[in-house]
Amino acid sequence: MRAISVLSDLILPLVIVYILSCGYSKKINVYEVFIEGAKEGFKIVMDILPTLIGLMMAVGILRSGGTLELISRAVSPIVRRIGFPPEAVPISLMRLVSSSASTGILLDIFKNYGPDSFIGRFVSVMMSCTETVFYTMSVYFMSVKVTKTRYTLAGALAANVAGIAASLTLCQYLWG
Repeated sequence: MRAISVLSDLILPLVIVYILSCGYSKKINVYEVFIEGAKEGFKIVMDILPTLIGLMMAVGILRSGGTLELISRAVSPIVRRIGFPPEAVPISLMRLVSSSASTGILLDIFKNYGPDSFIGRFVSVMMSCTETVFYTMSVYFMSVKVTKTRYTLAGALAANVAGIAASLTLCQYLWG
């Protein structure tokens, strides 16, 4: 265990030394290349910043406005029939938009039901089987200026539904 701890402490300095030595051996001005990359990264951040602000505002409106609770109450009779906990509806919807907001909902579920409850285990597995589709698409597509996403959204939503279904099936089998 001590060796892993020492290795984890040394890995970043070793990578930096490796990069610097490779640059030096190839006669590359590493500092100039680094500054050039930082400038390019800053431009990308400035390009995607409006999208990120819009997503954060939408998440705030959905959470504070009670929209998630309203949707959850409306679909609870339907989702109960398939064994899906109605308390997990808000996190499954928010996960599409924001990882940090869905983590906040996850912590609320842990506080109310406990992490070892069925719903606590289910949302934990679901979080690892799903993706923040809208956030990821907006950030990556905006940064490279993709305007025609073709089947990306449909495929990503289908993958999320499959991840949620697999999580539910697995959790019902293990702890149901």
